[in-house]
Amino acid sequence: MGRGAMTTYAALAAASLSLGYWIGSSNRPPIESDRKHSSESSEPAHAESEDSDGNESEDSDSSSVTNEELSSLKVEASDDCKMVLVVRTDLGMSSGKIAAQCSHAALACYKTLSAKNPTLLRQWERTGQAKVTLQCGSEDEMLLLQAQAQSLKLCARSIQDAGRTQIAAGSRTVLGIAGPSRLVNQITSKLRLL
Repeated sequence: MGRGAMTTYAALAAASLSLGYWIGSSNRPPIESDRKHSSESSEPAHAESEDSDGNESEDSDSSSVTNEELSSLKVEASDDCKMVLVVRTDLGMSSGKIAAQCSHAALACYKTLSAKNPTLLRQWERTGQAKVTLQCGSEDEMLLLQAQAQSLKLCARSIQDAGRTQIAAGSRTVLGIAGPSRLVNQITSKLRLL
């Protein structure tokens, strides 16, 4: 099996496992300590996590799409939905790093949809939770894809690395785009599989 295929499988496996864990843990009833902690917390939650290299990554929410716009995206009962993870290939990330960054992006999209458009999230879950890993060659290309996705009111979350291991701090590593396949394909159909 080639390096590209192994990288793709590793990224998809990590993203699927992370998402499955998130779905499973989000469906459990809250325990008393969870309720107490959430009521005491006055700081807004942000998506910062640590990957397998001990490197923190942060979900970048510099989007121009307001919560109302994402909430207003209507999904038809016949719509297939998918999540696309666009990985920058110019950074030279290892396959493990790519898998961790894809997991961050998948969770960022999931959390955003859970809060802002649960109808779209449920449709994605009902239609098989499709995830596709694609590639782009630069940060500029990634930012353009993000802007295009946001113009269609899609969920578009990019991950910025903390820069403690392989790449420079603040580097955008992966862009997650989620929504109806018919709209996502308008943005990503010309990108190559990772």
